[in-house]
Amino acid sequence: MNFDTIIIGGGMAGLSCALRCLEAGLKTAVIASGQSALHFSSGSVDVLAKTPDGTHVIDPMVAIDGFSTHYPEHPYATLGKETVNRAIDWYQTTLSTIGVPLTSQVNGCNHYRLTPLGTMKSTWLSQPFVHQFPMALENNTVQKIVLITVDGFRDFQPKLAQDNLKQITQLSEVEISTATVSLSAFNDIQRNHCELRSIDLSRLLAKRANLQEFAHALQQHANPGDLVVIPAIFGNGKGLGLLKEIEALTQLTLCEVPTMPPSLLGIRLEETMKHAFIDQGGTLLNGDHVIQGEFSYVDKEDPEHSHYRLNRIFTKNHGDFPLQAKQFVLATGSFFSQGLKASADSMEEPIFGLDMDQTASRTDWYSSAFFSPQSHPFLSMGVKTTSKLQAIKSGNVIDNFYCAGAILSGYNPVLEGSGSGVAISSGFHAAESIIKQIRPEFLSANKIEQQQEVAL
Repeated sequence: MNFDTIIIGGGMAGLSCALRCLEAGLKTAVIASGQSALHFSSGSVDVLAKTPDGTHVIDPMVAIDGFSTHYPEHPYATLGKETVNRAIDWYQTTLSTIGVPLTSQVNGCNHYRLTPLGTMKSTWLSQPFVHQFPMALENNTVQKIVLITVDGFRDFQPKLAQDNLKQITQLSEVEISTATVSLSAFNDIQRNHCELRSIDLSRLLAKRANLQEFAHALQQHANPGDLVVIPAIFGNGKGLGLLKEIEALTQLTLCEVPTMPPSLLGIRLEETMKHAFIDQGGTLLNGDHVIQGEFSYVDKEDPEHSHYRLNRIFTKNHGDFPLQAKQFVLATGSFFSQGLKASADSMEEPIFGLDMDQTASRTDWYSSAFFSPQSHPFLSMGVKTTSKLQAIKSGNVIDNFYCAGAILSGYNPVLEGSGSGVAISSGFHAAESIIKQIRPEFLSANKIEQQQEVAL
């Protein structure tokens, strides 16, 4: 099979790249081995919560503007503020168009979202039923928070969240209560209802009678004007519609919080992007993974311009039948997604054997204190790339092979709260680099259209 672009990895970076390629009319395939890290995510888009030195960030774009000077190895420094800004704006517009509206603060600042533990986490874009608390929490306008869970549900503990919220000084004047609701549908299922996970509850609540019962139960514990916090137990398909219906029935203000995995807020993003990719003509090879690639070496008189070229790849499901493309993107994630692997004394990119950016000694991979204020150094390690994020193998650039997302080195998504932002912007950048080579007229027309919108 022949494509313009093959993207290896079906997470945030890979799907962002894929959707942008499809916009340009490129014949695009995505190879996804299984569940991505989105199944474990909050469903919000974190761009930058802290700089690499641990400084809290209020306005991510202002902070990113100084990365080229202060953190030159960071992907944001490589991409530049303008590309990051365009990528995040494009993603917000795209997701809103395909069914998941994402909003940010009008002042360009981060906002706080409530975690299931009752703490506040800084983020940039959130889904419709994620309440946006201001970074200056003393300006919060919510007067009462009601934390509600479903009887027997183990993945959200309101009492724990309540205790932690009460520790936040700026919320000391806010009344915080908890409640548990039950569903009569539990009487009709064969399993113990305490074993139900968020996906199981979402199936029950998709039935109208159960939804109305749930809505009525909420009214017994909260009043209009209260912020009613519930675990994310509504699915990706009609989930947002069902939440709107509950708000209309009850006149309550709902706030979803992600639960223990699987996180329906994260799944909502992934499934929405995958469905849009397929609907727009993309080829999704789900449940498959790449075994190896076949390279050729282009030998130039000037050694600096000699390079590798990836001609085709082989996957487990397609056996001896290779997949060919003009351009490739690697977005397989970090250690969590097995995009990177570690042995006793070294790290590796396991499919293509790409060059790694890592310390020589294993003792330098981690801090001596497990709960060190600074995250462990291995989280910043990844594949080496050029300034254009092209992959490098045996010291030579692979000119038609880009890297995106958590597989990149030079940043720490856990410490910085930058995982989604780097994934989206690096995936977008890879797509734009590919489009520039295959369909440059699309980018020219796109640029003219943007200039006209600015003029209006």
